Amino acid sequence: MSGSEATGSGSVQHDLRLLPSAVAAWLGMWLASSGQLVALVGAGVIALVVAGVAAGRRSLPAALACVVLLGSVLAGGLRAHALSTGPVAELATEKAVVVIVLQVTSEPSRFQSRLGWGDQVQLQGDVLQMDGRGQAWALQQAVTVEASGDSVDEWASMMVGATVGFSGRLSAADVADGVAARVRPLTRPDIESDPPWWLVAVERVRSGLRQAADTLPADQRALVPALTLGDTSQVSATMTDQFRATGLTHLMAVSGANLALLLAFVVLVARWCGVRGRWLTVVSVITVLVFVALCRAEPSVVRSAAMGVVALAAVGREAGSGGGLRLVSVAVIGLCFVDPWLSRSWGFALSVAACVGIVWWGRRWAEALGRWLPAWLADAVAVPLAAQVATQPLVTALSGAVSVVGVPANALAGPFVGPATVLGFATAGVAWLVPWLGQILAWAAGWAAEPILLIAGYGSSLPGARITWPASPFALALVVVGSVAIGRLAPYVLRRWWLVLPLAVLLVVALLRAPYHVGWPPSAWEVVACDVGQGDATVVSVAPGQAILVDTGPDPVALLACLDQVGVDAVPLLVLTHYHADHVGGLEALLGSRPVGRVIVSPMSSPLATARAIGAELAQRGIPLSQAVAGQEFTVGDARWQTVAAGLQLGSGGVGAESSEENNSSVVGRVQLPGLSMLLTGDVEPEGQEAILAAGNDVRANIVKVPHHGSSRQDRDFLAATGARLALVEVGLNNTYGHPAAKTLRTLEGLGMQILRTDQQGAVAVSISSGTWHVTTLR
Repeated sequence: MSGSEATGSGSVQHDLRLLPSAVAAWLGMWLASSGQLVALVGAGVIALVVAGVAAGRRSLPAALACVVLLGSVLAGGLRAHALSTGPVAELATEKAVVVIVLQVTSEPSRFQSRLGWGDQVQLQGDVLQMDGRGQAWALQQAVTVEASGDSVDEWASMMVGATVGFSGRLSAADVADGVAARVRPLTRPDIESDPPWWLVAVERVRSGLRQAADTLPADQRALVPALTLGDTSQVSATMTDQFRATGLTHLMAVSGANLALLLAFVVLVARWCGVRGRWLTVVSVITVLVFVALCRAEPSVVRSAAMGVVALAAVGREAGSGGGLRLVSVAVIGLCFVDPWLSRSWGFALSVAACVGIVWWGRRWAEALGRWLPAWLADAVAVPLAAQVATQPLVTALSGAVSVVGVPANALAGPFVGPATVLGFATAGVAWLVPWLGQILAWAAGWAAEPILLIAGYGSSLPGARITWPASPFALALVVVGSVAIGRLAPYVLRRWWLVLPLAVLLVVALLRAPYHVGWPPSAWEVVACDVGQGDATVVSVAPGQAILVDTGPDPVALLACLDQVGVDAVPLLVLTHYHADHVGGLEALLGSRPVGRVIVSPMSSPLATARAIGAELAQRGIPLSQAVAGQEFTVGDARWQTVAAGLQLGSGGVGAESSEENNSSVVGRVQLPGLSMLLTGDVEPEGQEAILAAGNDVRANIVKVPHHGSSRQDRDFLAATGARLALVEVGLNNTYGHPAAKTLRTLEGLGMQILRTDQQGAVAVSISSGTWHVTTLR
């Protein structure tokens, strides 16, 4: 079984014989790792069908796939059973408090709770000893540690390989997550043993890189460690959004495609230096070993290293023989048997897709470009380009968008990735021994990475950088068809410079314009609820090109795309209802793209760090900032804003009291337009809603922005008092909070309101024509 593609030197027959076995291993482990009996039965049925096909056609690949499928189901099922029936899982079902000795196996991840509960830290570890309920066990089972409170700093500084003891409360985990339980520490961690010597040495090298980069500009200082070691500890939210919008996020992660680029560059330099034959293989092996060691040999690193080596070998020595897909298949089978839960990892899927793209298209595209570009530049452009096209369907499924700028951004950034990464590794290697030399190399690495920063920054700011795309099966199938079509047509286009250049010009023109959607936006729109994911951003038109903006959502790229589409060039009044990230995340991008007249905020400055940062940023830009006060009014163009409530200090008590108090402090406002009124409610909860009604405030409006993304915590009397005909729910697709709640939707329907949701309809616009208002949705 083989597939063919024509190259400049003839036709290459790809060896597909192991492909069914790779698919079988992936499918079998995915089913088995769920821990569900029905999944195992389903796998058995599939195996019987495959066996029947193999017997009927006397097909060796089908027979081998059947064996692999049965083997993967058996191996994965046993692993899942051991995980779900061991003492850790059993005590987790009882929410037992236990004393644990744990070895840290992953880098701690620190983040701020979106619910306002302060910083939290999450990491993976293996339980080595456990005492609880009068018994003691010596074992080795994976758990997830979720720490918060006073010990956050200690957990955040935990080194991979360290062994710690602490008391914690177990809670049940899904077997599909690959851990036996979740643990919330109740005491501070007590270090029982330091990491092995080689991990300590690795940490010194990583620390040396960070210190050498300290003298660089902020973005370079963050990007060089991220490119080199996947260390994103200094990467800002803005940079993350820019790289995500331009499809360059993989450069800041430990990915197979990234290692392939690094190896390609190292091999090229080695050849320039006269290295040949087996010594070239030695150089490659050393590079991979150094890469894995410096990235701490975590499972994701080993997976990326395996896929990166396969990709490089496939486009190199195996390219002419067509054995690339055979190598990818072997890698997939082996990795799935080593870690069954990789079959459920989006990162693994992206790595495999990138490698398949590089194998199938990379060499052919490089040869096409090589007709009019230097060979080194053709390789540097073709490899990331092939990986980007191959992974686009998966990226769209994850993000709900198609990155128009992703293909050109990867093509442009490709030539700079290798030099910047190699210089970063060189910096890491010498900085801890010779600091001054490390700083020189860090300077070179920083400026080698500067073009990547410019590409991400400018690319993400383009109006047409991405197109919102539904993640439905049919829509994703269209993306797959489009990616395959690009793959088929690319060689014909890439070998002709006179086609590449005009297409590049057309692409630039497209990027300079916001994506056009038929009928969107309506010509006389008054209010638009932007689709910014799990967050709020509501636009109220006050004059041509000008609008009041209430909240900025969590996603800067989505916010700017919405404003571009509806033609808003200036924001004379910005209202930030409260300081949670899902309401202020797009502020920095907004301030950098459009003039903002004045800002009103909630009187409660919590979370304090966020409030201070926003205040400092606005002061630096000279933008007036004032606290909202109930009863205040602003007239802006055709609109009149009235603050109904602000800074209510009410909480529901319990674990979430701090978050409830912050939610109830939301600025609640009423906007009056000619022929239309709207109530904007932030995240105010039942206590705040009741207080607003008790104060006798006028909350009547044609449209209500449903509080807190439609959560279950609503006061029916408050919603009824609005008398609204239309209820807008600004909420993210497949969010983990269960918003909007079925109970809330039933309440709104019972009150006779038409419900529109940004997760289902996309952005929603309300317009007025001949005295009648109409609703238009983007989807």
